[in-house]
Amino acid sequence: MSCPTHRESPDRPSERSSYPSSSITDAQWAVLEPLLPPPGNTTGNGGRPEKHPRRLVLDAIFYVVRGGIAWRQMPHDFPPATTVYDIFRRWTKNVVWHKIHDALRDLVRVRAGRDPLPTAAIVDSQTVRGADTVPSDSAGYDAGKKTKGRKRHIATDTLGLLLAVVVTGAHIQDRDGAHRLLVALRARFSTVSHLWVDGGYAGRLVLWAHKVLSLTLEVVKRTDKTSGFLVLPRRWVVERTFGWITKHRRCVRDYETLPEHHEAMVYIAMIMTMSRRLARAGDH
Repeated sequence: MSCPTHRESPDRPSERSSYPSSSITDAQWAVLEPLLPPPGNTTGNGGRPEKHPRRLVLDAIFYVVRGGIAWRQMPHDFPPATTVYDIFRRWTKNVVWHKIHDALRDLVRVRAGRDPLPTAAIVDSQTVRGADTVPSDSAGYDAGKKTKGRKRHIATDTLGLLLAVVVTGAHIQDRDGAHRLLVALRARFSTVSHLWVDGGYAGRLVLWAHKVLSLTLEVVKRTDKTSGFLVLPRRWVVERTFGWITKHRRCVRDYETLPEHHEAMVYIAMIMTMSRRLARAGDH
């Protein structure tokens, strides 16, 4: 058995150490590889050939997202941390994670017998405590949750698959964050017409969404007669999605300097979730 601190040959990634919670399986790689962008030196833009296998680089990124560690704490059988981070940052800037995620989501929807384009969505937000690496100008304090950090606003389809995510300071009210989220949702999905939201989105947002974006918001509220835990119609779907995301420890707390890097982490968490689901189903 190879030592986890020993660097294997970059041309033979299958012989390196395996990390069960994050390592890419052969079936998973068959799903992911066709969705990766072409190497820079094959696009006519020049540049040197890539030094490290893409599967190994992706494995390293998945390891960080699943384990919640710092980039420089990656085991030495991965490529250098600076190289891996540079690729993560470049792919974030070029919207690569978003494109991979959307392609996988369409595959999952089709396998479930759905049209790739959804017609309804569920919206909610989640406050995440920020680490000391989060700049104060992009963070905030959520008085309701008594938490300083950022807030991620998400929209999912009725299967719980992510449609859009927007990251703001934690001080941003749900209704205000929803303006940006709904604009992004409408720009990507002209087919969506009905949304389920909680009581925090009631009021002027409902009228604005209907008039400006042609979106109907249905508020799902708890009744005053119930107490304790209660499964609410439709809203449990987005709560389950938050559970899928926070299974990846890098998303439990916000360590990212830029909000768009936190958004990328959310997309990667869902990429890991969906690619494993498709690999188990043999969709490759």
